[in-house]
Amino acid sequence: MNGNLFYAWDDVMNLQDGIGRMFGVGYCMMKKLFSVGLCALLLGVSLKGTAVAQDAPLVLQRNGRTISLEPYAPNILRVTLSVDRAAAVSPPGYGFLARPSAKGWTHTRDAAGDDVFRSAKMIVRVVPGDLAPDELPQRMPLDALNQQLREKYFGGWNDRTTFNDALRITNAEGKTLLRMRTWTMAPEQPEVAQAEAGAKGFRVAATFDSPANEHYYGLGQQQKGWLDLRDHEIRCWHDYSALGGENVCVPFMVSSLGYGLIWDNPSKTTVQLGFNSQNAWSSQVGNRVSYFVIAGNSADEIYEGYRLLTGVTHLLPRSTYGYIQSKAIYATQAQILAVADEYRRKNLPLGVLVVDFLNMTRQGNLDLDPKRWPDPAAMNRRLHAMGVDTLLSVWPHFSKGSLFYDMLARKGWLVHTRNGVPDPGGFKAVIGPNIDTTNPDAANWFWREIRDRYIKRYGFDDVWLDETEPDIDPANDVFWIGSGTRYYNVYPLFHTASVYEGFRRDFGTSRRLMILARAAYLGAQRNGTVFWSSDIFATWDMLKRSIPAGLNFAASGMPYWDTDIAGFFSPLIPADYHAAHKPLIDGSDARDTIGNYEDYPELFVRWFEWGVFQPVMRAHGERKHNEIWSYGKQAEPILAKYLRLRYQLLPYTYSAAYRSYQTGAPYMRALFMDFPNDPKVADIPDEYMYGPAFLVAPVTTQGATHRAVYLPAGCDWYNYWTNQRLHGGQTVEVDAPIDTLPLFVKAGSIVPMGPDDGSAGQTQRIVSVKVYPGADGSFTLFRDDGKSYGYEQGKYSLTRLTWDDAAHQLKHQGAPAWSGPDSAVVSVINGSGNMDRADGFAGGPIKGRPAHGCNRCLMGRAADDAPVTHHP
Repeated sequence: MNGNLFYAWDDVMNLQDGIGRMFGVGYCMMKKLFSVGLCALLLGVSLKGTAVAQDAPLVLQRNGRTISLEPYAPNILRVTLSVDRAAAVSPPGYGFLARPSAKGWTHTRDAAGDDVFRSAKMIVRVVPGDLAPDELPQRMPLDALNQQLREKYFGGWNDRTTFNDALRITNAEGKTLLRMRTWTMAPEQPEVAQAEAGAKGFRVAATFDSPANEHYYGLGQQQKGWLDLRDHEIRCWHDYSALGGENVCVPFMVSSLGYGLIWDNPSKTTVQLGFNSQNAWSSQVGNRVSYFVIAGNSADEIYEGYRLLTGVTHLLPRSTYGYIQSKAIYATQAQILAVADEYRRKNLPLGVLVVDFLNMTRQGNLDLDPKRWPDPAAMNRRLHAMGVDTLLSVWPHFSKGSLFYDMLARKGWLVHTRNGVPDPGGFKAVIGPNIDTTNPDAANWFWREIRDRYIKRYGFDDVWLDETEPDIDPANDVFWIGSGTRYYNVYPLFHTASVYEGFRRDFGTSRRLMILARAAYLGAQRNGTVFWSSDIFATWDMLKRSIPAGLNFAASGMPYWDTDIAGFFSPLIPADYHAAHKPLIDGSDARDTIGNYEDYPELFVRWFEWGVFQPVMRAHGERKHNEIWSYGKQAEPILAKYLRLRYQLLPYTYSAAYRSYQTGAPYMRALFMDFPNDPKVADIPDEYMYGPAFLVAPVTTQGATHRAVYLPAGCDWYNYWTNQRLHGGQTVEVDAPIDTLPLFVKAGSIVPMGPDDGSAGQTQRIVSVKVYPGADGSFTLFRDDGKSYGYEQGKYSLTRLTWDDAAHQLKHQGAPAWSGPDSAVVSVINGSGNMDRADGFAGGPIKGRPAHGCNRCLMGRAADDAPVTHHP
């Protein structure tokens, strides 16, 4: 029977109105009485009408091929296809936490013989098996003689590894989201089979339609300057040495058509998007094709699905959202304390200081060199008294002769070659191989040593887990979970989990952890992680390419990303070097820092301005000095201005981070997320939204003092610096002198702001609330202790701020967010370059002349008076 519906015997009992009950036969009796084929026939007959699927997947047999459709929510479906039935019905791979749930899904078969699987959000159609030749995809016809001649040279070959089990997914209204045409399970390449050491595997692939109007985002980090990934080939594997900067694989892609696709395969994967109107996904090794489809009416609904499948993005310590000062390297305790003292002397805010690598007596000893770090505990006590946390780098390498090497090698806890020898890669012997934290025993040991040697003993707050690709190519190595070829991309998930999960076991909810890591994989966002763009070059070109790299990484379900502000590696500067244009910052008084890289202070300033609007703000790099006073007297006041702005925006940023915890959606947002109906935003690589209010447009050209900015259609916009109001749907030329980052605020926004000089760890204070009229708006202000995971148990407060544009009235409900009268806090921007203060505590008039905006944004007529009303 072609296209039979087949449920596994062990799945039959999951049908509450199952076949055994229908026929008055128990499960065991049915299994004895009927052959598998006859039972499949009965199941197929019984389900030709609508049937409610339970948590067992819908499993279709196609002449030796198995297709499994497994719902996880009404808008989330896992599709698995294999020539090995056991592989097709096995759980998903590493990174996934959710359990299947088929509640609300039904199965029918239509008149054409298609299996139709539907919920309130999605409809899935799978074509029958063994289609007639005229029903299969065909090339244009050739005449008989032409075909005969070709047959002589090319005939006789028949692709028996690619299958035409076409599948189409639509939303509930019938709009096509995704159409799979073919899938493939072909023999592994010989070198892959050799690396697999006898394990059975295949090269697996699938092809999908790519409509001309579809655009693609995510898939981890690519640093070649792309935003829209259409018409590009993505090499989805971790590659420190990739062209333009490190590639990081997070195989989660978001489509402009309203779906996300998660490719469930951790081996090296190539994704070709849009070529010849097709998308081709191909992985080096696997036993099945497996992917998830998440349908969403908005980008955030898609990210909610990703969060459900792979885990939440936890809030970080509040200090992390301030400013992280780093350098490669602060080599001594005295240097660290001197930097902190100077920030305090200059009355500049600072959240975290970083102790980078090369801090041990020998790599792998898991200590601190006492000659350079005589009393780390006293250092941390002093820093904590200043309100500064510390982030300590702990490499995963263990060199021969180090304290733990022999034990780790004996236990097999180091990543090793197929013959069992620990693999040091091409590094010097003083670095050594990586610990294999895919082994739970090794992972637990690694965490315990970090806990006892660094956190409990010395009082370090956060952990920098560098080299998490791992940096030694695992293609020819073996992990505890299997070959490095098969599990090429998963190490960062396991390595960050080793510390995060251990931390949560031992400290519970009492204190938070931030982990800085260099590579990621599906689900790694749940490990308290910030990912950075790796060791990039300090150039203008790298600044320009970093913006879309970060936007796509965040679009991959990873809200926390940053860069080494102004780059890590210095380029080689010729002796006769001169900038293309006269530098906008005179760095002649900073030669000790910049050498003859005369425009580097300008680059640092522009990058720092952008850094204020990155999810996490961190300066780092190989430089003699790297503090904000290190780049000359012209640069310092500009850098101080933006550092203070970062802290003023902390209530806004912290509340945006809480929303990421709730939804999984990033708050560094490519424009496609918030303006899906504006086709002009599909491929703007150097503008983005920072939370719901700010449009950020960094300057990335040396010597530039203005730039063009596209203001998305659908609302009005305010220039943050001048308060000028502009209509959306146009490109404007914006003045951008060296002290000005082009920055706009969406009409209808409410922006709470704090003080500019305090520690991020202090209790949150609101000193002003800016309202930008022109549309109804709301903002939820989040507040908690900033240090614990108590928010997971409801230990926090929320204040909902709501702007009624027609009434020109601000209301706030929930916890009081500030003390004193609203007139001292709330300002309404009037769009003419000024702002109006509230005149009274509750309902005092605000006089202004708001301009009319476009209809799609405005939800009521503008008014001249704007009372502010308080609701406790």
